[in-house]
Amino acid sequence: MTSQLPANENKTRDILVELSAVRRADAAAREAQLPYRQLLRQIAETPEPKDFAAAFRARKGAPRIIAELKKASPSEGLIRADFQPEELAVELEAAGAAALSVLCEPHRFLGDERYLRAARQRVKLPILYKDFVTTNYQVAEARLAGADAVLLIAAVLDDAELRALKALAHELGLKALVETHDAEEIRRAVDLGCEVIGVNCRNLRTFATDVALIEELIGRIPSTCVRIAESGMHTAAAIRAAQAAGADGFLVGTALMRAERPGEKLKELMGCIDDGEQI
Repeated sequence: MTSQLPANENKTRDILVELSAVRRADAAAREAQLPYRQLLRQIAETPEPKDFAAAFRARKGAPRIIAELKKASPSEGLIRADFQPEELAVELEAAGAAALSVLCEPHRFLGDERYLRAARQRVKLPILYKDFVTTNYQVAEARLAGADAVLLIAAVLDDAELRALKALAHELGLKALVETHDAEEIRRAVDLGCEVIGVNCRNLRTFATDVALIEELIGRIPSTCVRIAESGMHTAAAIRAAQAAGADGFLVGTALMRAERPGEKLKELMGCIDDGEQI
């Protein structure tokens, strides 16, 4: 399903709540065609997922970047017109990505689950299913599509929902990257025993970005967890700062997708190519 981006995005609208509701409705419609129990039976016939968290456990060496395949966003509009997920996945794997993230939300990000399936067929890297996931059915769909991890956004899930979805992901062999945006959401994620916790410096309710949040908040996550810095990582310097603050991994999308050669941009962000600053 492909939708057109609106010409003028109202950034004050609560996009997070809106998209979560739309994606729940989308999932309900799909479930009417393929019931949940049938979905689980199909999953039983698929290979076991890779260990997404293991890609970030080593604390030394080049920054471990989750390279995101993203065609568009509400805040940026169309990011990459020539969007070829299979070729991008291969290029980014060869350039040294630790994992991939694939945007699957179709309405505002012009994503598609088929992009993840296509990437899965071409690369061996762990893959994160990136969408507004609030139901069991969506978690199971992520697993069937070939994902190794699923994004769960703390801001749109209460404790009971987050606990249940995380448990289901674990049961299906997936890791849950639990995304937070403030100290209270981090506390909730830690108290619920989440293994992989991200700090997104982009407010998904308004899409405003404040990179300083990474350095302010990432240290609140215990070192026993995998700590992921999300959004705003456009330079090697920004990644070094987040790494110094305690981040184990870095999710980068727009900077890569806007680059003429995403693989070279990834190497630059990892410090393999001088970006004009002291590396």
